[in-house]
Amino acid sequence: MLRVANLPRSIKFYTQVLGMQLLRTSENPEYKYSLAFVGYEGNPAQAEIELTYNWGVENYDMGTAYGHIALGVPDAYAAVEKIKASGGNVTREAGPVKGGSTVISFVTDPDGY
Repeated sequence: MLRVANLPRSIKFYTQVLGMQLLRTSENPEYKYSLAFVGYEGNPAQAEIELTYNWGVENYDMGTAYGHIALGVPDAYAAVEKIKASGGNVTREAGPVKGGSTVISFVTDPDGY
C-alpha cells in the first residue's frame, strides 16, 4: 500500500506511464479515505498495488523504511524510453546493477516513491 496525495494523478501515472490497469476502487466516507488498486492484466494471480488517499492529506514524510517496488520487464532500456515519452521521471537510466549483470532503472511516481 502506498499513501498518495492525489488519487487521480497517481492512477494516471500507474496506468498511463507504467501501463497498469485500474482494477477496482472503493470509498470509505466514515473513515475519510479512498482506495484504488492497480496491476497488470487484471489477473488476480498477479501482484497489485493499493493506492490510499486519506482525504485532506496533501503530502507524507517518506521515512526510511520504504525502498522500492520492483517491476519486471522484458527490456529495461525500451521501458525507460516509453516511460520518458509518457512523462515519467526516470531517476536512474537503465543499466547493469552494481556488481551484477541484471539491468535496472529507477522511476519516481508523482508522490516521490
